Amino acid sequence: MGPVRGMKRRKKAEKKVDQNVLAAAASLSSQPQPVDWWDDFSQRITGPLSSKSEDRMKFESVLKVSRKTFSYICSLVKEDMMTSSSNFSYSNGKQLSLNDQVAVALRRLSSGESLVSIGDSFGINRSTVSHITWRFVEAMEERGLHHLCWPTKLGEMEEIKSKFEKIRGLPNCCGAIDITHILMTHPTPGSPDDVWLDCEEKCSMILQAIVDPDMRFRNIITGWPGSLSDELVLRSSGFFKLCEERSCLNGKKLVLSEGTEVREYIVGDSGFPLLQWLLTPYKGRELSNYQCEFNKRLSATQMVARRALVRLKEMWKIIQGVMWTPDKNKLPRIILVCCILHNIVIDLEDEVQDEMPLSHHHDSGYRQHTCESADNTASLLREKLALYLSGEKNLASVLPG
Repeated sequence: MGPVRGMKRRKKAEKKVDQNVLAAAASLSSQPQPVDWWDDFSQRITGPLSSKSEDRMKFESVLKVSRKTFSYICSLVKEDMMTSSSNFSYSNGKQLSLNDQVAVALRRLSSGESLVSIGDSFGINRSTVSHITWRFVEAMEERGLHHLCWPTKLGEMEEIKSKFEKIRGLPNCCGAIDITHILMTHPTPGSPDDVWLDCEEKCSMILQAIVDPDMRFRNIITGWPGSLSDELVLRSSGFFKLCEERSCLNGKKLVLSEGTEVREYIVGDSGFPLLQWLLTPYKGRELSNYQCEFNKRLSATQMVARRALVRLKEMWKIIQGVMWTPDKNKLPRIILVCCILHNIVIDLEDEVQDEMPLSHHHDSGYRQHTCESADNTASLLREKLALYLSGEKNLASVLPG
């Protein structure tokens, strides 16, 4: 995972979720307590949320995750959420259980509703909603970070490359990169906070994400002002340094017929620089057939990153609306936790996300910008790869790097 500005350094968990996690989640979801808890909890919901149709009051509709995923999340944060210093209470004095607290936090993150609205729905005051949500964010940072990591298991990257190749035939591709803007409250004109004003004169914070073919976030960087270009954000990231030092994307190389080697790479749109490990589209109108075909392949592959960011904002609406003043500390950490939750839903094969509507844009109203920076060697490699994919070259073989 890339750096999150304002976040304290934490130990990175080395293990990725595996079948044991899925089995544990299934076991938790089979226990009757969460179902019984929901029957009681849903009866206490008041205000606008309670006036919705019966279908909207279903567990999945209110919390945006399945019971299985909810139980697993509760198991992750239980130790941190149930400390003696977190005795949160309802307005009637009754103490909130672990399930109550997690439900409040998930509703806040998934609905994007105000603290007052959440409090009115669940019978707690706004400060309690705020404290519970922040305690949950801190707990997820500590306990859930292993769900957001670069592939390290044996054979994991090969599986990712195989899935990417099945999309539109791009071989040796390890990820897709994209950037989105998290909108915030407009700062006072002329103030130092003007740095947050982006190219569209909107106040925003940047989230750069690299995803795998299953729309799982593998590396993120957030916290930078919206005024920065895609290229500058990339070059400021730890991921850029690792790739330039060949400490990352350093696996098997694709060897073309005449001996040209194409290292592992990711794909991005025209807002990113063309590098030996980051392929971007050809620019211009007078392109050859094989160059146009390459652009189609790359665009279809890079679309995975766009869809992941759309899904993130659709499911965790707290980062979709204009709710924040420029904040270098809390907002980046909330963005990180939303990305972790996004991955958990994928890791636990939660079908709730498949039922959600999916728009086509994560940055509505933003124009596509073009980066003119291009590495000469990368330009040559892209040309040879494009020719190879067009069928004009002999088949390549994959050899150890």
